Amino acid sequence: MKQPILEISNLMKAFGGLMALMDVSFIVFPGQIKALIGPNGAGKTTLFNIITGTLPPTSGAIRFKGKAISGKKPHLIAKRGISRTFQTVELFGNMSVLENVKIGRHPRTQIGLLRSGLRLPGVKGEEREILEAARERLDLLGLAHRANDPASSLPLGEQKLLEVARALATDPELILLDEPAAGLNETETFRMAGIIKKIRESGITVLLVEHHMELIMGISDEVTVLNYGKIISEGPPDRIMNDRRVIDAYLGEEIDDA
Repeated sequence: MKQPILEISNLMKAFGGLMALMDVSFIVFPGQIKALIGPNGAGKTTLFNIITGTLPPTSGAIRFKGKAISGKKPHLIAKRGISRTFQTVELFGNMSVLENVKIGRHPRTQIGLLRSGLRLPGVKGEEREILEAARERLDLLGLAHRANDPASSLPLGEQKLLEVARALATDPELILLDEPAAGLNETETFRMAGIIKKIRESGITVLLVEHHMELIMGISDEVTVLNYGKIISEGPPDRIMNDRRVIDAYLGEEIDDA
């Protein structure tokens, strides 16, 4: 039997007297596209922040490839093989598209600032590897033709793709996508769904937060539903769509006619 790539066990997160996550437990297997859904305020982004080290958990455990990562620094978690995107696009607008992706390569570089500044042996080779890796990611995301454009000049749909490209530049084994289709039109959303499938096909496991139900139900292997910080349901998309607890809490009655 496959071993999980990610294990969340009895995770709790409190902000003062407010419990954002309560006894959250689930697993993600290698090669899955697993979705987290739920109403705004359900705790989805808080969970992402804890997994990636931006927030410490109040209690509970997170294991990645069998090793505990709870409470570790974000850059150390990235080096272990977890990367993410954000709800709100976080790009360096005054830098080029290519430069933004090159920055994402930083966790995989070996030569420090001093050696780079002194142009010591190995610097040129690493710079070449960074450039090639960045161009590969842009090609995968269909952005190679925009490589030299300022990131701020891209429309929202392409900015979202650029953020995914930058996250992929870290060579993750697990990528966390936080609402990648938010603000996109139907054509752009369809394109994003295809990109997420490509990411999985390249051998990277995907944990996805998204409100676009057609996208979620069309590409996910399994769906976990959060409501008020608790898991209320988990299973394949067709079962989730017909779960009365999920319909009442999140999906709405219109699902009955879908």
